[in-house]
Amino acid sequence: MTCYIHSSKVLLAMTFISICLPVFVQAQSGPTAQELLDALDKNMVAENRITVSTMVIHGRRGTRSIQSKSWTQGNRKSYTEYLAPAREKGTKMLKVDDQLWTYSPGTDRTIQIAGHMLRQSVMGSDLSYEDMMEDQLLSDIYTPEISGSDTVNGRDCWVLELTAKTPDVTYHSRKVWVDKERDIALKESRYASSGKLLKETRIDSVFRVEGRWYPKRMVFKDMLTSGDGTVFILESVDFNAEIPDYIFTKAVLRR
Repeated sequence: MTCYIHSSKVLLAMTFISICLPVFVQAQSGPTAQELLDALDKNMVAENRITVSTMVIHGRRGTRSIQSKSWTQGNRKSYTEYLAPAREKGTKMLKVDDQLWTYSPGTDRTIQIAGHMLRQSVMGSDLSYEDMMEDQLLSDIYTPEISGSDTVNGRDCWVLELTAKTPDVTYHSRKVWVDKERDIALKESRYASSGKLLKETRIDSVFRVEGRWYPKRMVFKDMLTSGDGTVFILESVDFNAEIPDYIFTKAVLRR
Protein backbone atom coordinates (compact mmCIF):
# COMPACT_ATOMS: atom_id res chain seq x y z
CA MET A 1 0.00 0.00 0.00
CA THR A 2 2.82 2.37 0.89
CA CYS A 3 4.51 1.77 -2.46
CA TYR A 4 1.24 2.43 -4.30
CA ILE A 5 0.70 5.78 -2.57
CA HIS A 6 4.29 6.83 -3.28
CA SER A 7 3.92 5.99 -6.97
CA SER A 8 0.68 7.95 -7.17
CA LYS A 9 2.36 11.02 -5.70
CA VAL A 10 5.21 10.75 -8.19
CA LEU A 11 2.78 10.40 -11.07
CA LEU A 12 0.80 13.43 -9.87
CA ALA A 13 3.96 15.50 -9.56
CA MET A 14 5.14 14.54 -13.03
CA THR A 15 1.76 15.42 -14.49
CA PHE A 16 1.86 18.83 -12.80
CA ILE A 17 5.35 19.50 -14.17
CA SER A 18 4.42 18.42 -17.70
CA ILE A 19 1.49 20.87 -17.68
CA CYS A 20 3.24 23.82 -16.07
CA LEU A 21 6.72 23.57 -17.56
CA PRO A 22 5.80 24.77 -21.12
CA VAL A 23 4.03 27.78 -19.61
CA PHE A 24 7.06 28.55 -17.43
CA VAL A 25 9.49 28.19 -20.32
CA GLN A 26 7.38 30.46 -22.54
CA ALA A 27 7.25 33.09 -19.81
CA GLN A 28 11.02 32.98 -19.38
CA SER A 29 11.88 33.06 -23.09
CA GLY A 30 10.39 36.50 -23.75
CA PRO A 31 8.16 37.70 -26.60
CA THR A 32 7.77 35.89 -29.90
CA ALA A 33 9.30 37.31 -33.07
CA GLN A 34 5.88 38.34 -34.36
CA GLU A 35 5.02 40.08 -31.09
CA LEU A 36 8.28 42.03 -31.29
CA LEU A 37 7.61 43.14 -34.85
CA ASP A 38 4.01 44.13 -34.08
CA ALA A 39 5.18 46.20 -31.10
CA LEU A 40 7.82 47.87 -33.26
CA ASP A 41 5.21 48.84 -35.87
CA LYS A 42 2.80 50.11 -33.23
CA ASN A 43 5.45 52.28 -31.62
CA MET A 44 6.50 54.00 -34.85
CA VAL A 45 3.14 54.58 -36.58
CA ALA A 46 0.58 57.15 -35.45
CA GLU A 47 -2.77 58.15 -36.93
CA ASN A 48 -1.56 61.74 -37.40
CA ARG A 49 1.88 63.21 -36.81
CA ILE A 50 3.50 66.62 -37.35
CA THR A 51 7.29 66.83 -37.06
CA VAL A 52 10.04 69.40 -37.49
CA SER A 53 13.47 67.94 -38.22
CA THR A 54 16.95 68.75 -39.44
CA MET A 55 18.79 66.58 -41.94
CA VAL A 56 22.59 66.88 -41.83
CA ILE A 57 24.16 65.48 -45.02
CA HIS A 58 27.82 64.49 -44.84
CA GLY A 59 28.66 64.18 -48.54
CA ARG A 60 31.81 64.09 -50.65
CA ARG A 61 31.69 67.86 -51.13
CA GLY A 62 31.19 68.78 -47.50
CA THR A 63 28.41 69.01 -44.94
CA ARG A 64 25.11 70.85 -45.21
CA SER A 65 21.93 71.01 -43.16
CA ILE A 66 18.31 71.11 -44.31
CA GLN A 67 15.36 71.83 -42.02
CA SER A 68 11.87 70.62 -42.86
CA LYS A 69 8.36 70.24 -41.49
CA SER A 70 6.30 67.13 -42.22
CA TRP A 71 2.64 66.19 -41.86
CA THR A 72 1.97 62.42 -41.80
CA GLN A 73 -1.24 60.41 -41.68
CA GLY A 74 -0.81 56.76 -40.74
CA ASN A 75 1.67 55.07 -43.03
CA ARG A 76 0.07 56.00 -46.35
CA LYS A 77 0.16 59.80 -46.63
CA SER A 78 2.83 62.41 -45.95
CA TYR A 79 3.62 65.97 -46.96
CA THR A 80 6.98 67.70 -46.39
CA GLU A 81 7.96 71.33 -46.83
CA TYR A 82 11.60 72.40 -46.65
CA LEU A 83 12.17 75.49 -44.50
CA ALA A 84 15.92 76.17 -44.72
CA PRO A 85 18.45 76.94 -46.10
CA ALA A 86 17.26 79.64 -48.51
CA ARG A 87 18.16 77.64 -51.63
CA GLU A 88 15.92 74.74 -50.53
CA LYS A 89 13.14 76.77 -48.92
CA GLY A 90 9.76 76.17 -50.52
CA THR A 91 10.67 72.78 -52.00
CA LYS A 92 7.81 70.39 -51.25
CA MET A 93 7.13 66.68 -51.40
CA LEU A 94 3.81 64.82 -51.30
CA LYS A 95 3.25 61.08 -50.97
CA VAL A 96 -0.22 59.55 -51.24
CA ASP A 97 -0.34 55.75 -51.25
CA ASP A 98 2.02 54.61 -54.04
CA GLN A 99 2.42 58.01 -55.71
CA LEU A 100 5.07 60.64 -55.01
CA TRP A 101 5.38 64.23 -56.27
CA THR A 102 7.93 66.99 -55.70
CA TYR A 103 7.63 70.72 -56.28
CA SER A 104 10.56 73.08 -56.89
CA PRO A 105 9.96 76.84 -56.45
CA GLY A 106 13.00 77.58 -58.62
CA THR A 107 11.41 76.02 -61.69
CA ASP A 108 7.80 76.30 -60.51
CA ARG A 109 7.28 72.70 -61.61
CA THR A 110 5.61 69.68 -60.06
CA ILE A 111 7.23 66.36 -60.97
CA GLN A 112 5.98 62.86 -60.25
CA ILE A 113 8.76 60.57 -59.04
CA ALA A 114 8.33 57.06 -60.44
CA GLY A 115 10.23 54.15 -61.99
CA HIS A 116 14.01 54.42 -61.96
CA MET A 117 13.76 57.92 -60.46
CA LEU A 118 12.75 56.35 -57.14
CA ARG A 119 16.32 55.13 -56.69
CA GLN A 120 17.70 58.66 -56.76
CA SER A 121 18.95 60.39 -53.64
CA VAL A 122 16.69 62.81 -51.75
CA MET A 123 18.49 66.18 -51.57
CA GLY A 124 21.84 64.44 -51.97
CA SER A 125 21.31 62.44 -48.75
CA ASP A 126 21.78 58.71 -48.10
CA LEU A 127 18.00 58.34 -48.29
CA SER A 128 16.40 57.47 -51.64
CA TYR A 129 12.87 58.25 -52.83
CA GLU A 130 12.36 54.48 -52.79
CA ASP A 131 13.05 54.51 -49.06
CA MET A 132 10.37 57.16 -48.64
CA MET A 133 7.85 55.05 -50.54
CA GLU A 134 8.16 52.17 -48.06
CA ASP A 135 4.88 52.79 -46.32
CA GLN A 136 3.71 49.31 -45.36
CA LEU A 137 4.00 47.97 -41.85
CA LEU A 138 7.03 45.72 -41.45
CA SER A 139 4.74 42.96 -40.19
CA ASP A 140 2.83 43.06 -43.49
CA ILE A 141 5.86 42.48 -45.71
CA TYR A 142 8.36 40.53 -43.61
CA THR A 143 8.48 37.21 -41.77
CA PRO A 144 10.38 37.67 -38.48
CA GLU A 145 12.68 35.37 -36.54
CA ILE A 146 14.62 36.03 -33.34
CA SER A 147 18.28 35.09 -33.85
CA GLY A 148 19.60 36.08 -30.42
CA SER A 149 20.32 39.08 -28.24
CA ASP A 150 22.95 41.83 -28.26
CA THR A 151 23.83 45.19 -26.73
CA VAL A 152 23.50 48.52 -28.58
CA ASN A 153 24.35 51.84 -26.90
CA GLY A 154 24.41 50.02 -23.58
CA ARG A 155 20.86 48.72 -24.08
CA ASP A 156 19.86 45.04 -24.16
CA CYS A 157 18.30 44.22 -27.53
CA TRP A 158 16.62 41.33 -29.29
CA VAL A 159 18.17 40.63 -32.69
CA LEU A 160 15.36 40.20 -35.20
CA GLU A 161 15.93 38.72 -38.68
CA LEU A 162 13.33 39.78 -41.26
CA THR A 163 12.79 38.00 -44.58
CA ALA A 164 10.53 39.48 -47.27
CA LYS A 165 7.29 37.62 -47.96
CA THR A 166 7.33 38.70 -51.64
CA PRO A 167 10.14 39.68 -54.05
CA ASP A 168 8.73 43.14 -54.91
CA VAL A 169 10.20 44.98 -51.91
CA THR A 170 13.09 47.41 -51.70
CA TYR A 171 15.07 45.25 -49.28
CA HIS A 172 14.95 41.47 -49.39
CA SER A 173 15.97 41.08 -45.76
CA ARG A 174 16.75 43.13 -42.68
CA LYS A 175 18.49 42.63 -39.38
CA VAL A 176 17.01 44.73 -36.58
CA TRP A 177 18.22 45.30 -33.02
CA VAL A 178 15.09 45.96 -30.91
CA ASP A 179 15.41 47.49 -27.43
CA LYS A 180 13.98 44.89 -25.04
CA GLU A 181 12.16 47.46 -22.92
CA ARG A 182 11.33 50.32 -25.31
CA ASP A 183 9.99 48.62 -28.50
CA ILE A 184 12.28 50.72 -30.69
CA ALA A 185 14.92 49.62 -33.21
CA LEU A 186 18.31 51.01 -32.18
CA LYS A 187 20.16 49.58 -35.17
CA GLU A 188 19.26 48.10 -38.55
CA SER A 189 20.99 46.54 -41.56
CA ARG A 190 19.19 46.22 -44.91
CA TYR A 191 20.19 43.69 -47.56
CA ALA A 192 19.64 42.86 -51.23
CA SER A 193 18.46 39.39 -52.29
CA SER A 194 22.13 38.54 -53.01
CA GLY A 195 22.95 39.17 -49.36
CA LYS A 196 24.83 42.39 -50.11
CA LEU A 197 24.56 45.04 -47.40
CA LEU A 198 22.85 48.13 -48.85
CA LYS A 199 21.93 50.45 -45.99
CA GLU A 200 22.60 50.80 -42.29
CA THR A 201 20.81 52.88 -39.68
CA ARG A 202 21.48 53.50 -36.03
CA ILE A 203 19.69 55.56 -33.41
CA ASP A 204 22.09 57.47 -31.20
CA SER A 205 19.48 58.99 -28.86
CA VAL A 206 15.79 58.58 -28.08
CA PHE A 207 13.18 60.47 -26.08
CA ARG A 208 9.82 59.63 -24.58
CA VAL A 209 6.80 61.43 -25.98
CA GLU A 210 3.10 60.70 -25.41
CA GLY A 211 3.75 57.26 -23.95
CA ARG A 212 6.18 55.97 -26.58
CA TRP A 213 9.92 55.99 -27.21
CA TYR A 214 10.87 57.79 -30.40
CA PRO A 215 14.15 58.50 -32.25
CA LYS A 216 15.79 61.84 -31.45
CA ARG A 217 18.97 61.44 -33.49
CA MET A 218 19.41 58.81 -36.23
CA VAL A 219 22.23 58.13 -38.68
CA PHE A 220 21.35 56.67 -42.09
CA LYS A 221 24.19 55.31 -44.27
CA ASP A 222 24.12 54.15 -47.87
CA MET A 223 26.82 51.47 -47.88
CA LEU A 224 27.32 51.77 -51.66
CA THR A 225 28.40 55.42 -51.54
CA SER A 226 31.19 57.39 -49.93
CA GLY A 227 30.63 59.96 -47.21
CA ASP A 228 29.86 59.70 -43.51
CA GLY A 229 26.12 59.24 -43.80
CA THR A 230 23.09 61.42 -43.17
CA VAL A 231 22.02 62.46 -39.67
CA PHE A 232 18.33 63.07 -38.88
CA ILE A 233 17.62 65.17 -35.80
CA LEU A 234 14.02 65.38 -34.64
CA GLU A 235 13.35 68.87 -33.28
CA SER A 236 9.70 68.33 -32.32
CA VAL A 237 6.85 65.87 -32.82
CA ASP A 238 3.10 66.19 -32.23
CA PHE A 239 1.21 62.89 -32.33
CA ASN A 240 -2.46 62.67 -33.28
CA ALA A 241 -2.49 66.34 -34.26
CA GLU A 242 -5.33 67.83 -36.30
CA ILE A 243 -4.35 67.90 -39.99
CA PRO A 244 -6.70 69.45 -42.58
CA ASP A 245 -7.61 67.31 -45.59
CA TYR A 246 -6.10 69.71 -48.15
CA ILE A 247 -2.61 68.96 -46.83
CA PHE A 248 -2.63 65.65 -48.70
CA THR A 249 -3.79 66.98 -52.08
CA LYS A 250 -1.65 68.06 -55.04
CA ALA A 251 -2.98 71.59 -54.68
CA VAL A 252 -0.87 72.03 -51.53
CA LEU A 253 2.32 71.82 -53.57
CA ARG A 254 1.67 75.19 -55.22
CA ARG A 255 0.23 77.04 -52.21
